[in-house]
Order: sequence, then C-alpha cells, then structure tokens
Amino acid sequence: MSSQEYVKYLAQRFVKYMETPKEQRTKKPKETLLYRWFGMLPLSLSMLIRRRRK
Repeated sequence: MSSQEYVKYLAQRFVKYMETPKEQRTKKPKETLLYRWFGMLPLSLSMLIRRRRK
C-alpha cells in the first residue's frame, strides 16, 4: 500500500466519521470485566447464588 493510497483511505474514514450523527459516534459503555473475559458464565453464577440466598 503506497502512502498516497493510505492518505486516501484515512481521508475517506475521516469523512465517513464526520458525516455520522453525534449520537451514533459516542462510545457505548463497556461491559464489566468479568463479562468481557468470560462471557455469560459469571452473570449466570451470580444470579444463581442470589436466588439461593433468598
């Protein structure tokens, strides 16, 4: 990839980013650390433990 193609690519990405509405550009909140690393398993275990305590 030549430098000219790279600059063209970056310009296209920037224009696409600027054309999107601000509401869509904002970052979504991240999931909790356990959920990101292990998926639904920690969530299901915590729900099971809470249910048994009650």
